Amino acid sequence: MILTMVVLAFGLLLVGFPIWLVFLVTSVVVINIFTTVPMAVVPSTLFGTLDNIVLLAVPGFIFAGTVMERGGMTGRLIRWVRSLVGPIPGGLSLTTIGAGGLFGAITGSSPAATAALGQVLYPALRDHGYSEKFGLGLIASTGGIAIIIPPSIAMILYSSVTGAPVGELFLAGFLPGTLLCVLVGSYAVYVSYREGVAQRSLWDWKEIFDSTKSALWTLGLPVIIFGGIYGGFTTPTEASVLASFYALFISGIIYRELGWKTLWSITLDSAALTSKIFLITASAGLFSWLLTISQVPQALVGFIDSSGMPPWGILLMINVLLLLAGMFIDPTSNILVLTPILWPLAQALGLDVIHFGIIMVVNMAIGMFSPPFGLNLFVMCSVMRVSADKIAASVVPFFVIYLAGLLLISFVPAISLYLPALLGF
Repeated sequence: MILTMVVLAFGLLLVGFPIWLVFLVTSVVVINIFTTVPMAVVPSTLFGTLDNIVLLAVPGFIFAGTVMERGGMTGRLIRWVRSLVGPIPGGLSLTTIGAGGLFGAITGSSPAATAALGQVLYPALRDHGYSEKFGLGLIASTGGIAIIIPPSIAMILYSSVTGAPVGELFLAGFLPGTLLCVLVGSYAVYVSYREGVAQRSLWDWKEIFDSTKSALWTLGLPVIIFGGIYGGFTTPTEASVLASFYALFISGIIYRELGWKTLWSITLDSAALTSKIFLITASAGLFSWLLTISQVPQALVGFIDSSGMPPWGILLMINVLLLLAGMFIDPTSNILVLTPILWPLAQALGLDVIHFGIIMVVNMAIGMFSPPFGLNLFVMCSVMRVSADKIAASVVPFFVIYLAGLLLISFVPAISLYLPALLGF
């Protein structure tokens, strides 16, 4: 049965079936052939997977992020970051990293961050003397940070599977996301020295004042999200709705850059993306249920226990598996299918549910820009109109940097758990 599931799923994927249909067709075929379970379990499991209030935060954050991208908020945010770090060696590359982190702190969408940074900052990086290879790799990899810095849709999905508190997961993502920003930023400064990229020598205080004044409304968005959640005023779902209304108000009333036609387009695009995520969520839930009743998690735990492998070796093996999965399958599918399988194994290792969630999300962030099927690579191909092989070659040094950060995050739990512990979670 398991062999049939694996072979059929990979076969359908190679033929070109969308991932949600791969899960659904494979599950239905296997249920019919190998079990006596009535087919009524299919719709009940599909809808039961979506019957989780945590998932209601997904459309809210998607809509808020799309409004922010098209309503003038992103450009102001990037200008503000650039005014602050522009004169520092590697300032423009640091602007890219800082803007990616802030964009992620508001939207949690890696493709959206990659598209926005590519459109605005890639031409500037080239004009300032950075190589094409460095600019492409920097933007593609920086977009991955957006799913680590909260609010993160990937964390919401992980919470829906494990029951881990979303607010605690969000809080745990700050230090790992910051660590990766620092590692990538250090490499960016090194490259700026190596390539002799010219930088402004002084800060322009008028520009800082003007850009801060212009971006102040945008900077209020993370305050609303995190102030509401950690102040105990809102749940993450309610925070996502507030964020959407706030983004609409700022873009439409304050900045006056959001017309009715654009709003309708944003609504359609957000609904389409939400539907795609929920289709994958429902079908992956059915697929995971089949794996669970087939005792796959228990068999995996038993196999590892009998192998005599040390805990650090098992954790390393889990990371390798997640990295490989991330190179071929989108984060949503990976989290929903692999979490029910790997979480029992992580529990046997004594890992904290929050720490393991961060490990999974960081692996998925790396998968976003990893060849051959990292989603950010295709976003960059579309936005920058360059070949996929050129972008794939450009991300190699950043892949190594992220791997170093992943090892630190995996084997030093305090990086993920310090802030939740500090605030009494």
